Amino acid sequence: MGKIQELSERLANQIAAGEVVERPASVVKELVENAIDAKATQIDILIEEAGLKKIQIVDNGEGINQDDVENAFKRHATSKIHNRDDLFRIRTLGFRGEALPSIASVSEMTLETATADETQGSYLFLKGGKIEEHRPASLRTGTKITVENLFFNTPARLKYVKSLQTELSNIGDIVNRMALSHPNIAFRLVHDGHKMLSTSGTGDLKQTLAGIYGVATAKKMLKVDAKDLDFTLNGYVSLPEVTRASRNYLSVIINGRYIKNFALNKAIINGYQSKLMVGRYPIAVLEITMDPLLVDVNVHPTKQEVRLSKEKELMELISRGIA
Repeated sequence: MGKIQELSERLANQIAAGEVVERPASVVKELVENAIDAKATQIDILIEEAGLKKIQIVDNGEGINQDDVENAFKRHATSKIHNRDDLFRIRTLGFRGEALPSIASVSEMTLETATADETQGSYLFLKGGKIEEHRPASLRTGTKITVENLFFNTPARLKYVKSLQTELSNIGDIVNRMALSHPNIAFRLVHDGHKMLSTSGTGDLKQTLAGIYGVATAKKMLKVDAKDLDFTLNGYVSLPEVTRASRNYLSVIINGRYIKNFALNKAIINGYQSKLMVGRYPIAVLEITMDPLLVDVNVHPTKQEVRLSKEKELMELISRGIA
């Protein structure tokens, strides 16, 4: 048996990237979540060649202090939780401190950031997770992150990347769900110079629905409002005649986080009782607000799978609210 030794920081980050950074859409998700956590009200996502050539996220959020810029690329370094109790009251989308170092370890990354209370910002360039350049920069408050040549140093990962159209579709799906989860943020998605999505950020969920699914579909969406002691439910569901061939149009959002949960999707369908044709599914966007203590988001690296303390009660509320 070989000698046990501690992995280098760069190698540990590359291993972590295997879970966090599966494809270009994973990069978009993690970086947009950071922008949302930074209280951005405008987020631009600029993509080239379905993200394999370039991904750029520009936001007007709080930015990163000069003293913290390099720390942001240290594994498990985060400003979002500080003790064990915080782990059970997570209100941010990110919290593990894995995204930036993991993405940087398998790409060439440029970070430009500035805060409102500093006279100048920071510029960082990293290649394969190693900082190649760090200097002051002048720019407005916010952050611009550019990821280029994704998986350049892990070519085996490219074998698992699908066609450019499939990867682009995955990115579009991620951004659409982010926009539905945060209608108060103006999102813009551009691929190879062509605008794919633009939302107003007014906070009007139905207006965001119209921007994503079309005005005609949005007009056939019904408002849902329901509440009990533990949960507040708001959102829209389509009329029974407006359906799709898959469950992909069911969006459940808990405390601002899009989640995947088969039981809650089933509760939505049950709410229609027998009004849906066999093999057809509605369009639904449901926002659920609850005490963070009732939901465990620290279950899966993507943070999309969660455990709910009162899942049965929530299922009943959803079905009752739609019926």
